[in-house]
Amino acid sequence: MGSGDSSLPLLPELSADCSRCDGLCCVLLPFRRSAEFGADKAAGTPCGHLDGADRCGIHDSLRSSGWSGCASFDCFGAGQHLTRTTYAGRHWREASGSELAEMGAVLSVVRQLHEMLAHLAEVERRSPEEAARAMSREIVALGHADPATLLTADLDAVRARVSPALRAATERLHGPANPMPADLAGADLRDRSLVRADLRGAFLIRCDLRGADLARADLLGADLRDADVRGARLADAWFLSQSQLNATVGDAHTTIPDQLARPGHWG
Repeated sequence: MGSGDSSLPLLPELSADCSRCDGLCCVLLPFRRSAEFGADKAAGTPCGHLDGADRCGIHDSLRSSGWSGCASFDCFGAGQHLTRTTYAGRHWREASGSELAEMGAVLSVVRQLHEMLAHLAEVERRSPEEAARAMSREIVALGHADPATLLTADLDAVRARVSPALRAATERLHGPANPMPADLAGADLRDRSLVRADLRGAFLIRCDLRGADLARADLLGADLRDADVRGARLADAWFLSQSQLNATVGDAHTTIPDQLARPGHWG
């Protein structure tokens, strides 16, 4: 998608740029102490590692310090969108408690909209279709709305239209996907051919996917936390997001989609 064709929407940034955000995810979002987070934190309370410049003080050692959830998180560009556009530079430090609660809810809404836009952008790259393009235009417009409009948006209704459009895009190119079990947590799938596998929403936590071929597999919403993808073929998989990839264990032999960044902890 690009601005050169008037039929295509001009997309917002769909990947996180922390240099253009005020550390919103480190303030607005809650988390509980677990294997992924080193402490409890309430929504609207700044993380103890957030410094005066709104940067993470342990960013380079998040995983080794017990904060893998932060290392895996990606806002799909929602953070800088709120900072620069929705709230037009109003800093969270100037906001009251109720305003912070509103900003947190708006961040969640915009993040979901941007995630859908990222998947629709993949459809445009690989299997373009006008109905999907029209949905992108609608979502882009909604993402630029005021906070009150965003908070009353029916995201379930939007998602109910986007999800089948994404599936239809894969089927236009490849035909129906191959059914797979929904729960594959811890499964040994080393060197398996998972070409065109339907892994939408599948639990792949700690799944061994070393050397597996996931060409054209549908990974929309799959839980890939701690999945071992060393040597796996992911480059042609559908709807793999940066946050999903960040949660895996890979290596130099893992192939990934061109639009995603190789996670730094892979080495």
